[in-house]
Amino acid sequence: MSSLSRELVFLILQFLDEEKFKETVHKLEQESGFFFNMKYFEDQVQAGEWDEVERYLSGFTKVEDNRYSMKIFFEIRKQKYLEALDREDRPKAVEILVRDLKVFASFNEDLFKEITQLLTLDNFRQNEQLSKYGDTKSARSIMLVELKKLIEANPLFRDKLTLPAFKASRLRTLINQSLNWQHQLCKNPRPNPDIKTLFTDHSCASSNGTRGPPPNNAPLAGPVPKPGGVFHPLGGHGLFQPVVSPPPNAIAGWMSNPNPSIPHAAVAAASPGLIQASSSAAFLKHPRTPPGGPGMEYQTADSEHLLKRLRAGQPDEVSFSGSTHLPNICSPDDLPKTVVRSLSQGSNVMSMDFHPLQQTVLLVGTNVGDISIWEVGSRERLALKTFKVWDISACSMPFQTTLVKDATISVNRCAWGPDGSILGVAFSKHIVQIYTYSPAGELRQHLEIDAHVGGVNDIAFAHPNKQLCIVTCGDDKTIKVWDAVAGRRQYTFEGHEAPVYSVCPHYKENIQFIFSTAIDGKIKAWLYDSLGSRVDYDAPGLWCTTMAYSADGTRLFSCGTSKEGESHLVEWNESEGAIKRTYSGFRKRSLGVVQFDTTRNHFLAAGDEFQIKFWDMDNINMLTYTDGDGGLPASPRLRFNKEGSLLAVTTSDNGIKILANFDGQRMLRMLETRAFDGSRGHSEAVNTKPAIAGALGPIANVSASASHVVERTDRIPQSMSLGNLATVDSSRAADVKPKIDTTEKNKSWKFSDITDSSQLKTLKLPDSLTPSKIVRLLYTNSGLAVLALASNAVHKLWKWQRNDRNPTGKSSATSVPQLWQPTNGALMSNDVNEAKPADDSVACIALSKNDSYVMSASGGKVSLFNMMTFKVMTTFMPPPPAATYLAFHPQDNNIIAIGMEDSTIQIYNVRVDEVKTKLKGHQKRISGLAFSQSLNILVSSGADAQLCVWIIDGWEKKKSRPIQPPPGQQTPLVGETKVQFHNNQSHLLVVHESQIAVYDAQLECLRAWYPRDSLSAPISSGIYSCDGLLIFAGFCDGAVGIFDAESLSLRCRVAPSAYISSPASSTFPVVIAAHPSDGNQFGLGMSDGAVHVMEPSDGDAKWGGGLATSQENGIASSSQPSETPSR
Repeated sequence: MSSLSRELVFLILQFLDEEKFKETVHKLEQESGFFFNMKYFEDQVQAGEWDEVERYLSGFTKVEDNRYSMKIFFEIRKQKYLEALDREDRPKAVEILVRDLKVFASFNEDLFKEITQLLTLDNFRQNEQLSKYGDTKSARSIMLVELKKLIEANPLFRDKLTLPAFKASRLRTLINQSLNWQHQLCKNPRPNPDIKTLFTDHSCASSNGTRGPPPNNAPLAGPVPKPGGVFHPLGGHGLFQPVVSPPPNAIAGWMSNPNPSIPHAAVAAASPGLIQASSSAAFLKHPRTPPGGPGMEYQTADSEHLLKRLRAGQPDEVSFSGSTHLPNICSPDDLPKTVVRSLSQGSNVMSMDFHPLQQTVLLVGTNVGDISIWEVGSRERLALKTFKVWDISACSMPFQTTLVKDATISVNRCAWGPDGSILGVAFSKHIVQIYTYSPAGELRQHLEIDAHVGGVNDIAFAHPNKQLCIVTCGDDKTIKVWDAVAGRRQYTFEGHEAPVYSVCPHYKENIQFIFSTAIDGKIKAWLYDSLGSRVDYDAPGLWCTTMAYSADGTRLFSCGTSKEGESHLVEWNESEGAIKRTYSGFRKRSLGVVQFDTTRNHFLAAGDEFQIKFWDMDNINMLTYTDGDGGLPASPRLRFNKEGSLLAVTTSDNGIKILANFDGQRMLRMLETRAFDGSRGHSEAVNTKPAIAGALGPIANVSASASHVVERTDRIPQSMSLGNLATVDSSRAADVKPKIDTTEKNKSWKFSDITDSSQLKTLKLPDSLTPSKIVRLLYTNSGLAVLALASNAVHKLWKWQRNDRNPTGKSSATSVPQLWQPTNGALMSNDVNEAKPADDSVACIALSKNDSYVMSASGGKVSLFNMMTFKVMTTFMPPPPAATYLAFHPQDNNIIAIGMEDSTIQIYNVRVDEVKTKLKGHQKRISGLAFSQSLNILVSSGADAQLCVWIIDGWEKKKSRPIQPPPGQQTPLVGETKVQFHNNQSHLLVVHESQIAVYDAQLECLRAWYPRDSLSAPISSGIYSCDGLLIFAGFCDGAVGIFDAESLSLRCRVAPSAYISSPASSTFPVVIAAHPSDGNQFGLGMSDGAVHVMEPSDGDAKWGGGLATSQENGIASSSQPSETPSR
């Protein structure tokens, strides 16, 4: 075979592998004998597929070829023989001996006799040479090691164990080059050639239309043509796409076509081999219509392989790897299937969305136009907004006319913005409303947009050009993009021929795009330009379909229902637009449009047949299901929270059930004792614009009969004739809106300045040990205990007991805990540095997530203690230098970031007892470390008052800067600086004796507060409350300040006299700790060795909630606003 023919075989192998023709790939490998796939061979051996093992080998060698080959076949057949004996299958063993092993008798008769004698033994392990034979799996693994050595040494396998290096999708590239060349030879080249076959040469038929621009000439074997006239993107059902070489900074493939004259062109991405990693990313090529569709599309390489290479910086060479996705380590037990909450909404729920950061906050929209925000942990409704047009004069006349004719209106979709500070609501008539949301639960009107003619069927948020935008779609067959700040329309995408049902904005690398689906089953993709749709293909079922990506953005799924009630849940191959996987388990005739969601990059869930059904993303068969203890509608709506620990499901009685897994149940138990400010619930409307009145007359939002509307075909335009739709949903029938009881006044905190113990609940924890300054203090993660580390290197642990006054056993200022020690009376004491007194050493401490172990140091070695026995499990990191701060890696508890006295940060692996790397960027000892898992960074602070940002992947320093000094101070700051990330993982609390400040991840100071007035002493410590709403700060004069985390306004001051019986000028809180589940409780570790726990006096109130007596006390809760520093 010629060398070119041989290379063609490799190209075909690559094509078959990319197309997942797995059996055919290996058949061609074996028949051609050009490439021995060691991975496939190993898999077959491990599986015991002996016939396939020998068949595959036979393509490369025979028994008698050489001594290596003989040894290979002998080892395989001997293993097969021993396994038959081990199974006590004597007939099979005899068959193998006679048929497979006898051939070796002529080469070594003694060996064959010894093998034969094994038949006479009760257990072949009685043979001395086989005495160490283990189980089948281990024996196969041991044999494989030997086989690999023999194969690698066998000259017949030389140059067959590795593939030649060539770029991905090379065969496609060559064909596309040929098509470009053929197109250049056309007498009348069309701008959008329609190629339907490879069996004949391409030639553009003459047309009466405008002649396209002449193509540039390019030699057959020359470089791939560049954009600008060569082989323009093919039409909707064309067969092949061009290969284009994008200029620098251009988007590959369908994302880079500059020709605006093509209204709905589908543009192929360039072959990954032709794309510079620094400027492009290939994905979402013009798709292949799913089976049963009118045509097929020929595609370039799988985007996920390209993205993997771009991230890893690997050469763009062909790979015959198996699964594209990393294996997920999850269990069905991770699915939320236990009903833990039932919420009564009062109206039929049409849409739900969990807050992206606050895992238990749920947004709900109903069929009467209401939206609610629920805290599912406490079952409290934080806000409720009934539908009202904010400014009727700004609305279009068609909308006003529609309201006059029919005042009923429904929420079609409600969704949170990416950081949870904004939310959008799409209504069944014309408009969307945008609210801003504060962590306190307050909703404020932001934008009202008359977005579409007819219903607005979906709403989502996106970040094109690093600017937050709102994406909507509607009955008018358009998709529109709006500026989220001012509400200006930025783009209108036209091209659908039916009402647009849903949108799915997404991005990959630096490419922003939008998928859209219409009720005729068409799926299109759009870039943020005016060049029309980039793809056009059919969704299974050809009706109502929604699309969603996995949480990591690498896998695309859709779920839809046909008019006949057939539901389809599928995974897409983005690079080809083809269906990669179709999931089974739906009833043949679903009673409504099936809704779905994804979670944990591993599971899918859909509501069908009065149940919630779950799938593993990698398995088409249904994994499990739950009926949620009954009461679900035929096709319930559902939504996971971001962590996948909670699942909200609609019920048939206008309610919502919350299902939880173990983590979700634990989280809700932690939240059970949280007190919520009454003002956060049942919020009164803040609308200041008059209701619809005047010529239109007052319009009440009472649902009239709205029949012939399918479930979530609430998304389908009412202006269309829907009488032929098979499924009817009565959920839009007349419904009575729930009333909000606003008669009860919100309970609020009476004092803003607390000077007496009667104004709060405070408890000094009992202590029989020698008092010594408390230098570190923390709550256990369960909230059942407080752990302190004193300057004398001794730990103290207080545990609360369950009793009548404290039934939960959680830490409380009203129940006295026990200073706990093991029965042997052992103390948990750190190693100390004999050359340096413990009182002069900097201490550090960190607790494991399950509260079982604590790691700490007091100037000596770092010690790991068992919290139950107080025994030292191990010690490491002997000084010098001494450890000064400890922080566990958020994804791997075996990795610890250790701040050191010599200003370095050591990344230490506990399991292998090894320092992986040292980070250098500070001038003085490290005093704070904080990980942000979502941003993948570590922020460090030091006694040099410097902040540094480190990228976790590679541990490179991204940025550093000194903290900003107070106004009027010219000299740079020094002194211990602490850092802590907010719950949102993007805002950083920075605490220094001169200030409390909030920074962003770019180390820009967003706001700061400096000591003054009644809180003028230096700051000793500070920490966020567990819910991120407050900041607790201690001062060197003994006072405590409680600040609003958002604005840094002072909400409450606790004077020393309120909690210290005999205040001394030298007694102050050295360290402050926040309770892990009660947002109002905190603990103080004092300079005199005492530990205090504090709570507001009224268990239903929050700190500094009221201003009624602010003038009496001389301090208003807003009297000390934060100062936003200049940048």
